[in-house]
Amino acid sequence: RKLTKIFLDFWGRKKKTALRALDIHVEEGEIFGLLGPTGSGKTTTIKLLLGLLYPTEGEALVLGKPTTDVRKNAFIGYIPEESYLYRFLTAEETLDFYGRLFDIVGSERRRRAAELIERVGLQRDRKRQLREYSKGMRQRIGLAQALINNPRLVILDEPTSGLDPLGAYWMKDLIRQLRDEGKTVIMCSHRLEDVQDICDRIAILHEGDLQSYGKVSALLEDADRLELRASNIKLTEELRAELAEVVRKHGGTLDSFGHPTTTLEDYFLKVVAESTARPGRRFLADDKAPQAR
Repeated sequence: RKLTKIFLDFWGRKKKTALRALDIHVEEGEIFGLLGPTGSGKTTTIKLLLGLLYPTEGEALVLGKPTTDVRKNAFIGYIPEESYLYRFLTAEETLDFYGRLFDIVGSERRRRAAELIERVGLQRDRKRQLREYSKGMRQRIGLAQALINNPRLVILDEPTSGLDPLGAYWMKDLIRQLRDEGKTVIMCSHRLEDVQDICDRIAILHEGDLQSYGKVSALLEDADRLELRASNIKLTEELRAELAEVVRKHGGTLDSFGHPTTTLEDYFLKVVAESTARPGRRFLADDKAPQAR
């Protein structure tokens, strides 16, 4: 509510207005995207929600408590863009350490750690030190530590950063699972296709000001254009002419006509799945489809 953060210089003069009168409401059990270019106020907003910064004006409530109330942090899981994890600990030791910070008893701590390591796909690497992990693996263990306290609110800063397409697909699927379990997720990302895929609502910030806010489906809908899809029909000039005539009859213009395209992500996943199902096949430049050797 009117959340504002102004940074001052050494002399107490205004140096930067990072956030100006932000008004948003995140619903329980939704995936909410916080978007904007670098320097728009996203990280400042997250730090204000976590209580790492204090607002200059306005207020913010998290789970019904003021952000200055540190007791709320027991119900929050957080992954920064760069996970600050101890490089010489293993995955098991990392989760045990963070479980102790939340005063989780030993047997429950070990049970949760084992479940989360399996959930994020690090069973075979659970005994390795984190210094040996790739960035994608660090993202996975970072998510596991954010979930060790079974939080009601999960805040993710660039959750798919450093992940390959398969890893990004896995991460997005897991975020959907968290929503289905009743958790609330707030995520920042520069990968807009990820936000479009999984977020229920978004807020777009620019230079500290809220510029757009609402449901993704409603914001992306182009009300002045109509899309038609049909199956089991061949593309012909006769069909195009007839459709154009129908559209003109109703006062419109036929802008485009052709077969729909898939997304690069879906196509990539399809190719990988087909390659896994048919070992030995490879692409031949003179053929339209990959062939088996």
